Amino acid sequence: MSRLTGWWKDRGSAAKVELYTRVSFHSFVLIEILSIGLMPYVSVERAGPAGLLVLLLVCAHAVLCGLLTSRALDWVVERRGRPVRLALATAAVSGAVVLVPLALATDPGTLDPKAATTVVIGALCFGVGSLTMALKSVRHMRSVPPAAAVGTALAALALGHSGRQALGLLIGVLISGLFLAFTYGFSSWLLATVWELDRARELQTRLAVAEERLRFGRDLHDVMGRNLAVIALKSELAVQLARRGRPEAVDQMVEVQRIARESQREVRDVVRGYREADLAVELEGARGVLSAAGIDCRVELLDERVLPAAVQSALGWVVREATTNVLRHGDARGCVIRLAGGDAGAVVLVVENDGAPPEPAGPPGSGLAGLRERLAALGGSLQAGTVPAGGPAGVFRLRAEIPGQRPGTAHDEEAGT
Repeated sequence: MSRLTGWWKDRGSAAKVELYTRVSFHSFVLIEILSIGLMPYVSVERAGPAGLLVLLLVCAHAVLCGLLTSRALDWVVERRGRPVRLALATAAVSGAVVLVPLALATDPGTLDPKAATTVVIGALCFGVGSLTMALKSVRHMRSVPPAAAVGTALAALALGHSGRQALGLLIGVLISGLFLAFTYGFSSWLLATVWELDRARELQTRLAVAEERLRFGRDLHDVMGRNLAVIALKSELAVQLARRGRPEAVDQMVEVQRIARESQREVRDVVRGYREADLAVELEGARGVLSAAGIDCRVELLDERVLPAAVQSALGWVVREATTNVLRHGDARGCVIRLAGGDAGAVVLVVENDGAPPEPAGPPGSGLAGLRERLAALGGSLQAGTVPAGGPAGVFRLRAEIPGQRPGTAHDEEAGT
């Protein structure tokens, strides 16, 4: 079953909207052929060769409109150039859809005038809608239905139809054309907006990762900058003393060796601090990273007592993994990180974010499994999933609990109590 539905679940939100839009527009091709081209009034049995000619013309027009719509969607999402030639060809065939049925309808024995009117209005509105998608400005889009309506009315008058028939064609084409022009234009605008938001969200995620790398780089620079400068100066001094044959060069090199070893230790401390997550640092880092990604992050510390180092490290890893999941999965707009006390002196960390998909896409990762192993070493547990029925829709909750870890206050620890 997962293989049958995976092609849909594995798609992003923007790809799902695009697929739905394309399927909807492609269905218009069948609708035009079945409802306009195969009308009983223009069938081969009823109208003979004239009906067959109209049927073939409507089929060609429907296929061209579908092709233009597909190419126009590619242009809207910036995958290819603007389909100008295809739009001109569609406009030409749309003109033929107007002229041929109206010309045949001048002789009622060849084609029923009512059937011709229905074919012209029904087929032309689809042409107007598809042509609208190939235009850039809204002003040009709004001008297509009136131009098509006026052109159809003038063509009817030129072919000898009455003013009443021309007026009916003008009103019918104008109303149906405005409706489908709005539908096509709004759909293309919506698709372009969804893809733009998707690209912006991906860019925000990259910026958030870059911000985290800059934070680590700043920490490393603060630790190593001064020591490397001192090493460079003392090495230069040792070189000058050695060239003069002064014994103080050995003392300078010994000092360089000492500073180098101290720097090596400090680098290990920086890396260890980055790998061994600290709760306070990770909470502040999560706030900064999520804010940089455009996500409103709120940190609530309901229990401000000092936690043991092992507990802080484990909960820090939970915060780090939860932040990564918020950035990578779903479409979060807000996130709440809450640290509170539980029953019997337990420590509870809850991370909630909105915009979660109803079901995870793809196979589960190893991040949550690693967190459960870290918490299990302290007797803790981890629960993760969407909020149960009755709660806010689309909310993902991650809850970590470590029992019996209710330490004393900071003042007590400093006093050794």
